[in-house]
Amino acid sequence: MKKYIALLILLLLITGCNSNTSSSQPISKTDFYFDTVISITLYDTDKTHLIDECFNLCAKYDNLFSKTISDSDISKINSSKGNTTNISNDTYELISTGMHYSSLTNGSFDISIGSLSEIWNFKDKTIPSEDLIQKNLKCIDYRLIELQKNSITILNPDTQIDVGGIAKGYVADKLKTFLIENGVENGIIDLGGNVLLIGSKPDNSNYNIGIAKPFGKDNETIAVVRTNDKSIVTSGNYQRYFYENDILYHHIIDPKTGYPVNNNLNSVTILSDNSVDGDALSTSCFVLGLEEGLKLIETLDNIEAIFIDKKNNITLSSGLTIKDNVISISN
Repeated sequence: MKKYIALLILLLLITGCNSNTSSSQPISKTDFYFDTVISITLYDTDKTHLIDECFNLCAKYDNLFSKTISDSDISKINSSKGNTTNISNDTYELISTGMHYSSLTNGSFDISIGSLSEIWNFKDKTIPSEDLIQKNLKCIDYRLIELQKNSITILNPDTQIDVGGIAKGYVADKLKTFLIENGVENGIIDLGGNVLLIGSKPDNSNYNIGIAKPFGKDNETIAVVRTNDKSIVTSGNYQRYFYENDILYHHIIDPKTGYPVNNNLNSVTILSDNSVDGDALSTSCFVLGLEEGLKLIETLDNIEAIFIDKKNNITLSSGLTIKDNVISISN
């Protein structure tokens, strides 16, 4: 499953879908939170001061959700050793969402994967021992979590929470809500590849979001998503990986095996209204694989998916169409 620092890489294409040029030129600012580059683009120059306030919100959520900040809610939970921990409303909402998707996918997405994801070190390219993997697999079970409005108790003291599969999506949604409440009608929020669109471009044309070609060159795309006011999130095996003895080891860990997912997929992209849903479902569908992942998506309202297999063939959910490598939502 994605760790908190995982980069979900898409190429952002600022150009519109037609040749008309808007008089409003976008202004972008970047900063660094959640161990990744955050970029916010607004078209209304009278409101670009709100970007700095968004970065302040990022700092707030980083202090709540980071596993590396000792007094964050997540760190307190993971060091509680089975004792009840008081948590903020935001942490409650985030973990509640994680438990929903853990249940929906029967554990293919599991928010309790923290002790297992911790032992995989993709920076140092090390493979944990089989004994260590099996030991930590015993700690993975979201049903061990007892969540109440202001507190959480984990029944197994060795079980660890990992919100890396949903935290950036949750924060992106909060930023979008804040910007809309302050009058922003057009913009782009990019949290390390979690792209969330606000409205359309000022000339009412669509945004174009390029989906990275798995294992391709820098900025090489395999298709472009043309849409407005949507979240676009991708999980892929090409984002953080290494090879050992010609075997690919990547950062999306199967909670049921303890090893990187081994199926016929290279990536899954989710289009949704809310980024937190796209975040959880992109990981879930990658773990489930093409057949089961597609089956899940077809049961959900206002959610679409793009599956790319190891031969870079593209499979779309029923609400999408593709023409000349441009993907659109069906009318």
